[in-house]
Order: sequence, then C-alpha cells, then structure tokens
Amino acid sequence: MQNFVNLNELPLTTIQDMIAEALAYKQGKRQPTQTPKLVANLFFENSTRTHTSFQVAETKLGWQRIAIDPQTSSTQKGETLSDTLKTLGSVGVDVVVLRHHINDWYQPLVAEQSELMPQLVNAGDGSGQHPSQSLLDLVTIYENFGHFEGLNIRIVGDLAHSRVARSNAAVLQRLGATVTFGGPKAWYPREFETYGTYTGLDTELEKVDVLMLLRVQHERLDTDENTNFSAASYHALHGLTRERYGRLKEQAIIMHPAPVNRGVEIADELVEAPKSRIFEQMTNGVYARMAILARSHEGENDDNTFV
Repeated sequence: MQNFVNLNELPLTTIQDMIAEALAYKQGKRQPTQTPKLVANLFFENSTRTHTSFQVAETKLGWQRIAIDPQTSSTQKGETLSDTLKTLGSVGVDVVVLRHHINDWYQPLVAEQSELMPQLVNAGDGSGQHPSQSLLDLVTIYENFGHFEGLNIRIVGDLAHSRVARSNAAVLQRLGATVTFGGPKAWYPREFETYGTYTGLDTELEKVDVLMLLRVQHERLDTDENTNFSAASYHALHGLTRERYGRLKEQAIIMHPAPVNRGVEIADELVEAPKSRIFEQMTNGVYARMAILARSHEGENDDNTFV
C-alpha cells in the first residue's frame, strides 16, 4: 500500500489536485465513493486539532475507527513500532494515522516494504514534517487568493522546532510563492536559507500577503531557553501586535497552526480579528484530511498514488 508521509515528495500536480478535492468536499461538490476502511489513529504526542480533525474526516468518509491508546498498547512493554503496526495490519486495519516525537519515524517502516504493514499517514514527526497541516494551510491560502505564484508569505517564530515551517516553506517555494522568515535569529536554522531569506517580522510588512505565526514550542526548548523566555519581550519583538496588524494590507491574512499562545505570538484580541484565518484553518483541516485519506484509495495510476 502507498503512504502519505511527506508532502514535498509528491508532484505539484498531485498536491494541486488534493487542494481542489479538499475544497470540493467543503463545498459539497464531492461525496465519498470509496469502500469504507478500517483506520487506527496512534498519537504518541498530545494533539487536539490534528487528532480530532482526522477523526471527523474518517467519520465523514464513513470509515470505521479502531480505538487504540498508545499509552496502554504493547509499545509500553517494549514492542517495536514496526511490530505494533504489522500487528494492526495482520488483524485487518487498512490505515494507521500516526504522530510520534521521533523525526522521520516513517522512513525505516516504509523501507521495510512489508505486506503486513498498513498504509501510513504521517500526523507529525518530531520537528520534521507535518504534511496534513501543510495541506490544510495550502487549502486556506488558495481559498483566499486562488493562486500561490507571486504571493509574499512570511513565516515567523520558532522555526528551529517547527515541523509546520519545514513542510510549508518547501512546498510554498515550489508553488511559486516568495517566502521570508522572522522570529528570534537564534531559532533560524541555516537549512531555511534554501527556501527563502530571513528579514525579521517588520521589514516591508505592508507587502506581506500571508503572515504565518508559529507557536513557541516550550516542550522542545531546553531548560535555559525556557528559563530565560519572556512572553512580554517575545510579543514586543516577534509577535503580532495591534500596531503591526494595522500595517498589514487590507487583503492580507493571518495564519497560525495552533494552539495559540495568546499574547505571545498574537495579541489576544487579534486571534479572531477579520484578517485572521486561524479557525478557518481548523475547518479546512477536516476537508484536507478527507482528501488525504480518500485519495489514497483511488486508482493505482501514478497521478493518484503517494510516496
């Protein structure tokens, strides 16, 4: 079976088709036609939005979920992730949606090419990739602008620990957007130079079409970083204040993968401001994940398969 693990390993035509499919689901122009599948959601890290929206997507597709709690599974007895997944495949589970704190957890599993392995959907791997979040972000941007070519998109915040930033920066560049970065310079890894330039938050903010703020991931910071972190200082230097909001062009949109640290990345009163699309992203997450799950079981031709 094919797997959905890294959006940037897919052809642009496939990504564009999936955006269209997600919006068709949202607009009621597309209905599920696949034979219902058995799916298990294994989240080894906490999640509200991703976990819930996958569940809702599965329900809308008519799929049956097998309830498994990783904290009470045999992984707690030392069973390998590979054996856990092969067990699920052996008893009839078709698809496993999996989030794990280990970067690239899927690579050795995909390399096994075992017939016992169910189809894998990456719901986030450490600070590596978050392909379903990236797809829903693309759906949101396309829904607002109708294109990617020529858009100025600025990604600001904890870039070093953000799987969202890594997934989005690469695919947005491929789609023709101009990507720039802001946030603490200490959290700007050199790898991002491949996708765009560091300008800081304030440089030519008036020209930005999409301002994407990132959560400060305290759970991934070391002790010294957390001890020395000041929410007020961060907000003043790198957060969306009312003054910065006023500098954005009228048609600009604000995005955030959430959960939002209100008053840190974004002023509390701006989370639901007219330019904000934060909760619309969550809505689009259901339809993007429907497209991911449904498309994985369409025809076997090259245009309809994942990596």
